[in-house]
Amino acid sequence: MHKPFSVPLIAQSRSGEQGEDIAPVAQAIAFTGDRPEFRKLVIRGALLELVSLGFYRFWLATDIRRHLWSHTEVHGDAAEYTGTAKELFIGFLVAMAILMPVYVAYFFVGLEAERVQAFASIPLVAFLYVFTQFALYRARRYRVTRTVWRGVRFNMGGSGWSYAWRASLWTLWVWATLGLALPWRAAALERFKMRYTSYGTLQGSFEGTGGQFFKQAWWLWLLMWPAAIFIFPVPFLWAMFKAVEWRWWVNGMRFGAVRFESDLDIADLMGFYWKVIGWLCLAFLVMSLWFGAVFAIGHQTIGGGLEDAAKAAAVMGNPFVLIAMGLGYLVTALAFNVIFRVYLVRDLWAKIAETSVVHNIAAADNIAMLGDAASAIGEGFADSLDIGGF
Repeated sequence: MHKPFSVPLIAQSRSGEQGEDIAPVAQAIAFTGDRPEFRKLVIRGALLELVSLGFYRFWLATDIRRHLWSHTEVHGDAAEYTGTAKELFIGFLVAMAILMPVYVAYFFVGLEAERVQAFASIPLVAFLYVFTQFALYRARRYRVTRTVWRGVRFNMGGSGWSYAWRASLWTLWVWATLGLALPWRAAALERFKMRYTSYGTLQGSFEGTGGQFFKQAWWLWLLMWPAAIFIFPVPFLWAMFKAVEWRWWVNGMRFGAVRFESDLDIADLMGFYWKVIGWLCLAFLVMSLWFGAVFAIGHQTIGGGLEDAAKAAAVMGNPFVLIAMGLGYLVTALAFNVIFRVYLVRDLWAKIAETSVVHNIAAADNIAMLGDAASAIGEGFADSLDIGGF
């Protein structure tokens, strides 16, 4: 059971009958989005992604964000997402124009130096990891500057490269400590991001510490090692870890005197992850049956006189079989995207919202606009590396 956050809400202090001051109470964050409506949105988007060879994803991402933002309310005022699909598409094209020469250069290096090709891939992997961190920061900056509440836009500055090398060095330390340094990495990177984030002229900050995170999650680290052997408990532990992380993150976020509090329970996300696993198992079963049926039909159409191995090779070389199997794979991938977006985007967003409150919301009154909207190129980098987020 959650704590009773749904108490009567008061926007600001007022005087009682005897002249005493009554302190303002926390403002609940409400999510009013309709789940069937969201499900229809992502199913329609998945079908359009299929017929557009994936290019509709820019419009789908924009529609999803507008749905989530516009149905998230604080004190009766909903947020607004002002980004456009055209911005994302152009950002993606620019990002690909920058990244493509890197891939081509490494391809020719590999051709010229076959004996060191394996070693040549190490710098590429290192570069892509650092670049991924840069892309994640710039993508967040784009989304932040496209978020408006009460007519005032959020703002974010800072250097993406400065964030990238910090994140990369912290990752090396996490590996060196077998994961023990992860809470301190998360705290350091959140402090960096919030240092350059503001709501109008209201400066952001992050008060959570690595020690606080570690105290809440250390036992999950201990359990993860034996769980990795048996596999089955891993999703349980991962769901609990994410619940701890989300609660720690919400509780540490500040905008001036405005602070947030989360009542997310450690088991609140478990159902989401297991529903995803269940649907995935069903999707893979259906795909396997489809592949088997396609192969069986192709096998029957091949004439006799061939050995089993040769006949199987002939079936797999049949263009109609390849097309049918490819279509089955694409449909399964799109089904996975629908499942992910319903449970681990929409439902997760709604759960975090309904278990969170805002304190001192009056401090966000009369805030002036600050800064300009960021370029969508960073979001394009993230999309080109398949690491887009919300």
